[in-house]
Amino acid sequence: MAAVRESSSAKRWLPLEANPDVMNQFLWGLGLPEDEAECNDVYGLDDELLDMVPKPVLAVLFLYPITQKSEEERLQQEKDAKKGYSNQVFFMKQTVGNACGTIGLLHAIGNITSEIKLSEGSFLDRFFKSTTTMDPMERAAFLEKDGEMEVAHSVAATAGDTAASENVDTHFICFTCVDGKLYELDGRKSEPISHGLSSPSSLLQDAAQVIKGMIANNPDSLNFNVIAISKKT
Repeated sequence: MAAVRESSSAKRWLPLEANPDVMNQFLWGLGLPEDEAECNDVYGLDDELLDMVPKPVLAVLFLYPITQKSEEERLQQEKDAKKGYSNQVFFMKQTVGNACGTIGLLHAIGNITSEIKLSEGSFLDRFFKSTTTMDPMERAAFLEKDGEMEVAHSVAATAGDTAASENVDTHFICFTCVDGKLYELDGRKSEPISHGLSSPSSLLQDAAQVIKGMIANNPDSLNFNVIAISKKT
């Protein structure tokens, strides 16, 4: 399950399950053609398990537990923020409680629109065209007011294998490669976090290294999940 207790608005959605089947139906219904891309489980971070993930990988979603340690790291990153990221990065804030799964998917799709073709006139097509010149907070406000997305999210959130509950303490983030750099996109943070050089062909391995570090910092938790968005070939 995925959620967070950080929203600046009173609006809260049910959390989206870390389930590729649920996410695929969600994205396909919003305008990502089935023959363009799909979500797949990443069963482990060792090379042989990463090799099993369908390629090319366009983005990586990571579900992790919110702990005191992760919160301390987030606050430190806020202090260190330099506002130096590429303007080619699509980034938005999260103001709706429990919306991190949807935000993660929007971060993923928003940064690969040059690699995939969205259905013309679909929700995703209209969303990215409408928000292209907005800043991260304006994009968050736009999403918060969008009834179509709220309904679609609600349908997806109740389609999983586990009973949906608002009270969860895990959070989705997205990793993507833009302009030769690996970016961590987290709607709870003030800006994208650069993790150094990357490439489309090494995105999965580069993201896996960062994810390994995050898991190592939370050795007492088992609440982790990795999902790759792969282009259909």
